[in-house]
Amino acid sequence: MPGLTLPLAAGPTDEFAQVVVVLGALLMLGALLSGVTHRSFLSMTPVFVLAGFALGDAGFGLLDFSTSSEFVTDVATVALIVLLFRDGLHVEAELLQKAWHLPARKLVIAMPVTCAVVAVVTKALTDLSWTESFLVGVLLSPTDPVLSSGVVTNPRVPRLVRHSLNLESGLNDGLALAPVLALVMVLGSGGEDFVVWKFVLQDVGLGLVFGVGLGWFASLLMPRGKGLQETIPAHQQSLFALGVAFATYGTTVLPPHGNGLIAVFTCAITLGIRRPEIGRAFERRADDIVELAKLGVFVLFGSLLTLGGLFDDGVATVVIAVVALVVARPIGVFLALAGTETSLAEKTFMAWFGPRGVATMAFSLLVVTAGLGQTGERIFNIAAFCVVCSILAHGLSDTPGVAWIARRARS
Repeated sequence: MPGLTLPLAAGPTDEFAQVVVVLGALLMLGALLSGVTHRSFLSMTPVFVLAGFALGDAGFGLLDFSTSSEFVTDVATVALIVLLFRDGLHVEAELLQKAWHLPARKLVIAMPVTCAVVAVVTKALTDLSWTESFLVGVLLSPTDPVLSSGVVTNPRVPRLVRHSLNLESGLNDGLALAPVLALVMVLGSGGEDFVVWKFVLQDVGLGLVFGVGLGWFASLLMPRGKGLQETIPAHQQSLFALGVAFATYGTTVLPPHGNGLIAVFTCAITLGIRRPEIGRAFERRADDIVELAKLGVFVLFGSLLTLGGLFDDGVATVVIAVVALVVARPIGVFLALAGTETSLAEKTFMAWFGPRGVATMAFSLLVVTAGLGQTGERIFNIAAFCVVCSILAHGLSDTPGVAWIARRARS
């Protein structure tokens, strides 16, 4: 129609346009640098975090997000859904049947030990209560599937080690969510209406039931046979798998409110074992989605950081981070794997590659938005500093670490 114009309000806001420009520029930068260095996209994680920091409130202020922003929490959740689903599809049926004991030991022994060591150190160095200190311990005990994915998907790493780290990092995020929410509820309301057994049974139990059930159902929906590629091409199979991931999460968190992250991971394991061709299609076709999820969550995380906030507790924050990364995790892993046939090199490798990242960040956001006041902000900043240290240390050591364990495996 002649003279027809769209109102300015219908166009994108300046804030949205700035975010799109930043994400687009960093995508191009990551692609160019990864091509030059021949390293994984994950090795660019420190660059993305530092870019987010420089463009956030602590720098140029182009990315202006609050720690209470639902958008940030939603981005972290979407990233976890995509990455947990991708990692669950990598779980091999043969190893799941024959080598389940290593990740089980780490989940049952190493994770609580790590939490306890961090909590004791936090209580000793700060004026936080025992409940608050254990909340810090729980936040820093789960390993991160985002930072470890460059390891668990690398064929140079021994299969048993990859399987163990993959299964552990996939399950411990969901398992850690239950005590995080429990401790937040206790701190926020005094715990008068909190029932431990009911909470754990509902959160974890329903997550497992929904995950396995929906994964099984999805495996039946996709047609089988030699003509599958002709009727449903690979890229559509990949979209089907991605749809299953989000549908599983959404269905699980609806009433009666199970754990959506556990459901997504167990659904991926079930679907990948029953229909490995779907897993292969997703792996080949969904790389761009996975990388975009990584980029977005770490840039946003970096934009939330400030130097003043990170060092609110001074030297105590630094010591807690060091203990969490190089003391608590190794103690837990070596205790958990004592008496097993794993070599010293394998134990050391698994003890080191227990990075903190998206899960710790997402759970910390739950804490800081739970109405705990200054205490919630202190806990968030302690956890955030540890994540920053982990991103730098593990993001830069994944390539040399893989080369190191590959040499030990051949010798």
